[in-house]
Amino acid sequence: MSLTLWQSRFESWFQLNWVHDDKAHDIAHLRRVWMSAQRIMADSEANPLVVLTACYFHDVVNLAKNHPERHLASTYAASETQRILQQEFIDFPAELIDAVAHAVKAHSFSAAIMPETLEAKIVQDADRLESLGAIGLARVFYTAGALNRPLFDSEDPLGKERELNDVHWTLDHFQKKLLRLPETMHTATGRAMAEHNADFLVRYMAKLCAELQGNLVSMDESVLRDFTPLRA
Repeated sequence: MSLTLWQSRFESWFQLNWVHDDKAHDIAHLRRVWMSAQRIMADSEANPLVVLTACYFHDVVNLAKNHPERHLASTYAASETQRILQQEFIDFPAELIDAVAHAVKAHSFSAAIMPETLEAKIVQDADRLESLGAIGLARVFYTAGALNRPLFDSEDPLGKERELNDVHWTLDHFQKKLLRLPETMHTATGRAMAEHNADFLVRYMAKLCAELQGNLVSMDESVLRDFTPLRA
């Protein structure tokens, strides 16, 4: 069966069975992760069906960012993926299910599980790319709104004179996690894409800081200078 047909079947299943209110983790997100994964795994020896399936099922159990068991979500998702594939996609190759489950389990940042296969590394890289660039910017502030978190500290937006706290200030999440993602990438292609999109977030920070100082038509050059090591 072709990958396109498997993808269509998976999307049909999600449309009928996946119910939650998190618009940052919707079917469009799953499609984008798969799209990025295809670029990352091009000309590699990765099993494309394992990668496709893990991309689609990695968030099948989706817990909110502030849920006390958030760090276990990918473990729950891996178990649920195994169940779904065995019971509802009975023609899925049984010998690939464990590999899919591992890729699902290892994708999560909060779970801190090291991916052991090429497929798992590709899926993790592809999912982390969703936190960077223009899409990542939109998703981080969408999530902040859903959690009713303040956007930034107008007096000290980059936390120069205070401890960074991304539970309280959304912009702090850039330094606490997002700008560090490129160094966590496992593939050369994934890292290059992550560095490019992290650069976009740094430029956004520079524009924001300039605007907070009353300069609406430029960027704060000190921000670009200070965060160059994070973009290197």
